[in-house]
Amino acid sequence: MSNELLMFIEIITVFSGVLLFKKLFGKVGVITWVAIATILANIITAKNATLFGLSTAIGTVMFASTFLATDILNECYSKKDAKMAVYIGLISNIVLIVGTQIALNYAPSSVDYADGSMQVLFGLNLRISVASGVMYFISNMLDVVLFDKLKKKTNGKLLWLRNNVSTILCNCLENFFFIGLAFCGIYDLKTILIIAGSTSIIEMIVALCDTPFLYLAKRIKN
Repeated sequence: MSNELLMFIEIITVFSGVLLFKKLFGKVGVITWVAIATILANIITAKNATLFGLSTAIGTVMFASTFLATDILNECYSKKDAKMAVYIGLISNIVLIVGTQIALNYAPSSVDYADGSMQVLFGLNLRISVASGVMYFISNMLDVVLFDKLKKKTNGKLLWLRNNVSTILCNCLENFFFIGLAFCGIYDLKTILIIAGSTSIIEMIVALCDTPFLYLAKRIKN
């Protein structure tokens, strides 16, 4: 299976997951999704793969689902609920950092087989998680505010425009700053710019794909 096909399968699966959480648990479900997606995205984003000839961080789709979730909260519930989800996502990220760093400091037993892999993943992940947490909070809060302002400007109309403008702008802003903070000193500047630029292109594609799911979310009754 090609990476490109797998990406579109992931988009459908992940975004459908957001809708399922809304259907089953309503507002609480969507907020819970933000917490889960934030933690998972911070872990898997350490891996890069080639998509459409571009080197891309694997956590892109999962992270993008947090923007879909906050837009659903903003559109179907309230701006206050969307902000609450962002705060909970930030706290989830802090819990991930604290929990993994405590685990890494335990001396492994003679029969342990996981410590080496965890040191590699979560040792690097500390820096990634801090960078991601900072940019996650800034970009998602900006998305909530921008979406709400556009909603008022358009009198609640042009949902596709509000969704894409706020998501694409904030996602790309987050991406460039996150890649720079997370991988400075690990990759050279050229590689960082290539990853940030290519990931932004992929994020634009993903952002466009989430619009139908936002319309579906408005039709779903809890």
